[in-house]
Amino acid sequence: MPEEELHTIRIHLDRLLAERGMTLTELSAQVGITVVNLSVLKNERAKAVRFSTLSRICDVLRCQPGDLITHEPAERV
Repeated sequence: MPEEELHTIRIHLDRLLAERGMTLTELSAQVGITVVNLSVLKNERAKAVRFSTLSRICDVLRCQPGDLITHEPAERV
């Protein structure tokens, strides 16, 4: 896949934070990941996510990876 090609993975961190009444700063403190790195993930600019990072986020937000990340297939022409 060419680097400039858009992906169809969606991150739902905003929704999960809102549902839990938590800020990105609070999540950062509890997960041990910088606000900047969480912001990159939240804004769907991340190119990869470590399983250890995903596990910590899911632990703090009490969610499953599928609650945080979904795949929206591109429409085929």
